[in-house]
Formats: sequence, structure tokens, C-alpha cells
Amino acid sequence: MPNSSASNSATPVAPLTAGILCKCPRCGKGPLFVHLLNMRDSCSGCGLDYKFVDTGDGPAVFAIFILGFLSMGAAMIAEFKFGVPWWGHVLLLGVAMPIFAVALLRFLKATLIALQFKNKAEEGRLHKD
Repeated sequence: MPNSSASNSATPVAPLTAGILCKCPRCGKGPLFVHLLNMRDSCSGCGLDYKFVDTGDGPAVFAIFILGFLSMGAAMIAEFKFGVPWWGHVLLLGVAMPIFAVALLRFLKATLIALQFKNKAEEGRLHKD
């Protein structure tokens, strides 16, 4: 079991750095995901338990807004500026956008987890238990 007291005294990891690298929000060393988007149970570097993580639908909502804007812009530029045929749109939006979606979801999920950890965000309660 890793020594958690040593990692508590270390300098905190910036949420954007932890999000870009998809690393632990406390130590910045252990990977956050097992595969593409599956969370680990705990950090392999500092032992931080990831049970506090509750991003909900936040990453998906942000990704929908960002990718919707980018895909519509790309489709309109491809159509009106370059006159791309219909199959070009299928390649552009049908192949590129799912790849961008997974990459963006990883980044957004890791960033929201890091922000949740940094700000000690938790479920609202009317009184302390």
C-alpha cells in the first residue's frame, strides 16, 4: 500500500494538468482510467480511493455542446467553401467525430474529477452526519 502521508505533503496537481494527462488528481502519477473511459478503483501511485468521483452527465453534456459546434462548423465550411460531396461529409463527421468524442470525453471527465477533488465537491446535505 502506498504511503498516503507523503503524497499529501506534495504540491497539488493543477486540475488542467491532471485532466490533460488523465492522471490522479492528488499525486499526478497514477493513471485515472483502466481502458478508454473506465475508472480505476484507486490510484496506483498514492492510493487515493476514487469512490468520491461523481461526474454524472457533465462530461457528456460539455462534449455534446463542443462537438456540435465543431461538427456543424466543419460541415458548413466543407460544404460551402470546398463543395465536398456527400461521402466526404460521411467520412468527416462519421469517422473523425467519434474519435474526437472519445478523446474529448476522456479529457473532460478527468478534468471534472480533478476539479471535484480540488474543490472538495460532494453531494449537498441539509445537515452533517
